[in-house]
Amino acid sequence: MQYKHLQAKPRVVVNLLSGTSVSGVVVSTRGPLLTLKSAYVHEDGAEAMPADGEIAIDKSNIDFIQAL
Repeated sequence: MQYKHLQAKPRVVVNLLSGTSVSGVVVSTRGPLLTLKSAYVHEDGAEAMPADGEIAIDKSNIDFIQAL
């Protein structure tokens, strides 16, 4: 069995300037956008909610990113 180009995509928590956080797997970092798949949205005082599809975040709205 051969494995060609096996790459693990990084799972991250993106903390936004608004105070909301989004966790997911980075699938693209093209231009001004960071795209996450299998994402969850985390807000203060609320349970994490799964997001449908992919989430595109403008890099200018990112406070910091935590790699998991």
